[in-house]
Amino acid sequence: MKQFLFGLVATTALASPAFAQMLELEKDELTFGFIKLTDMAPLAVAYENGYFLDEGLFVTLEAQANWKVLLDGVVDGTLDGAHMLAGQPLAATIGYGTEAHIVTPFSMDLNGNGITVSNEVWDMMKPNIPTMEDGRPQHPISAEALVPVVESFRARGESFNMGMVFPVSTHNYELRYWLAAGGLNPGYYGQGDATGQINADVFLSVTPPPQMPATLEAGTIHGYCVGEPWNQQAVFKGIGVPVITDYQIWKNNPEKVFGLTAAFTQENPNTTLAVTKALIRAAIWLDENDNANREAAVEILSRPEYVGADYEVIANSMTGTFEYEKGDVREVPDFNVFFRYNATYPFYSDAVWYLTQMRRWGQIGEAKPDSWYDEVAKSVYKPEIYLEAARLLVDEGLADAADFPWDSDGYKAATPAEDVIDGIGYDGRQPNAYLDSLEIGLKGAQKVVGNDIQG
Repeated sequence: MKQFLFGLVATTALASPAFAQMLELEKDELTFGFIKLTDMAPLAVAYENGYFLDEGLFVTLEAQANWKVLLDGVVDGTLDGAHMLAGQPLAATIGYGTEAHIVTPFSMDLNGNGITVSNEVWDMMKPNIPTMEDGRPQHPISAEALVPVVESFRARGESFNMGMVFPVSTHNYELRYWLAAGGLNPGYYGQGDATGQINADVFLSVTPPPQMPATLEAGTIHGYCVGEPWNQQAVFKGIGVPVITDYQIWKNNPEKVFGLTAAFTQENPNTTLAVTKALIRAAIWLDENDNANREAAVEILSRPEYVGADYEVIANSMTGTFEYEKGDVREVPDFNVFFRYNATYPFYSDAVWYLTQMRRWGQIGEAKPDSWYDEVAKSVYKPEIYLEAARLLVDEGLADAADFPWDSDGYKAATPAEDVIDGIGYDGRQPNAYLDSLEIGLKGAQKVVGNDIQG
């Protein structure tokens, strides 16, 4: 028997990549939080495919009620880490809302969100939208098509309400970006004001992602911005129409991150590396061979302990398509990106973009020099941890060295104007110049005082 087992191990070693050199873990039992969204997939895959176990990690994954509960769990230590809105570690670190030093060594994905409106609003928008030869709406759809609708609501004394998932969420900033690009003011945050509705043409409020379709159906909101599968759920339920994806707002925009407290990473450096290794492997699996594993990933995500939506709803976007009006299915192969285009590398320029949007809408109340944006980005985003984990995977034969940006200074090349819906490019090295280029929003020394913009 001993000879058989020895032979089996030897054969396995020859047929497999190099064995991982197990890190000396400071902590091997971990609990991670997530929200029921498609982009939590790297966590589910790392668990189900055994990548955490390969690193000697015994992980429990727990769905959280909302983003605030999730963040509080990481801060108080109930959770060791979590699938987070990219704005959460940044906001916490600068003291906006919950105050704590949160860091990220791993970005979880690119793209993955959409903006959906109710059937009533869609019917009102359609006359304002150009059509293609086959009669279908021409995409991308500008928020200019929404302007007459908002004016119609205002004329009959009704506010136009839209939902987003959290004040520092990508969804809030993407929805605001789309509205402003079309000439609609989504409102400002002022000192002591957490609503963000000062001077608003469209009134945004928080709704947890899984509750978006029901809230839309109830008429409490007239549209929303959320991640999948909750836009496609509106199509399947026949209660709304997605009008644009975030890929169309900003091609290959950054989305969620994996967040931990800075204290955790300092006290558990090897554990942090091991977690990052497992997540990188999961991201590779999700995108490899032209998304060949996506159907298997959808089956995992459809389980009740993860996203819990129907397989068909999740597959509608995860497998490279997206449905707008019922039956209007279009190819969007990069709607969900988990590894391509260096999706998992925590770029400082991504962090800076989130900070510019916080400043643009008044969550950062005072003007900051460019150097401040760089310093905050570097205090939160940790590409050095990411690259160390990547190097270990390459050395173990589990990743290809060509897939990682070893020589990056942490800043992406500037986003070209044609990749953004308003035709304004973005360079993370020049945040104030970028803010100055945006027509609606705070710039320079401007600040919100009461209901006025001064400066």
